[in-house]
Amino acid sequence: MFGYIIGIGLILFFSIIKQVNQYQRGVVFTLGKFTGTRMPGWRPIIPVIQKMYKVDIRTKTVDVPNQEVITRDNIPVQINAVVYYKIMDAPKSIIEVEDFRYAVSQLAQTSMRNSVGERTLDELLQKRNEIAETIKQGLDVKTDPWGIDVEMLELKDVIIPDNLKRTISKEAEAEREKRAVIIKAQGDKEAAHNLAEAAHTLNTTPGAMHLRTLQAVNDLSSDQSNTTIWMLPVEVLDAVKGVADSLKK
Repeated sequence: MFGYIIGIGLILFFSIIKQVNQYQRGVVFTLGKFTGTRMPGWRPIIPVIQKMYKVDIRTKTVDVPNQEVITRDNIPVQINAVVYYKIMDAPKSIIEVEDFRYAVSQLAQTSMRNSVGERTLDELLQKRNEIAETIKQGLDVKTDPWGIDVEMLELKDVIIPDNLKRTISKEAEAEREKRAVIIKAQGDKEAAHNLAEAAHTLNTTPGAMHLRTLQAVNDLSSDQSNTTIWMLPVEVLDAVKGVADSLKK
């Protein structure tokens, strides 16, 4: 009999006392009306009259599955993401929305499609972090009435059609060839400019051409070839030509 009484007492105890863990908050309803929030610990609840829902306030993640989106320049892409969020107001997460996890997932999908649809493919590939932050801010504003704070959103994969990948690869190759041609042309331009300055210096500086000739002869003397090239200054050729003209007269 005594044991029977103890058993009934334990049943009543555990039906009245509810444990709320450190990472939880207890949302209490009395006769269907919200009457308060219970903090971590053992908390008494009146059976039948009261009911408590435990809400996990730790940071949660939601995987946003692949979404097919048409970019602003009419290119179909598939994109997925992951959302990190945390419940800041436990009563709102129970009262204002039926299933906050499902609601966050659906809202993230529509927000992502709308935001990506306003961007071109180049913007999507080059500004992923900026686009993710824009989606996150919009999502955070829309989930505030549910007592939810969106902490972070990351775009994981941007999948583009294979034929478009080949086109982008060809475009990148053409861009590299274009830069190579521009760099070579710039080098030729600088080389021609330097040669023009050197020619001007040799032409205007007395004795410069003779020194350059002697240097060329010195370079040729170190060559093991049997062929020798003799170079004469232009002034000497002009003098020889003048003598030849006078003899003809």
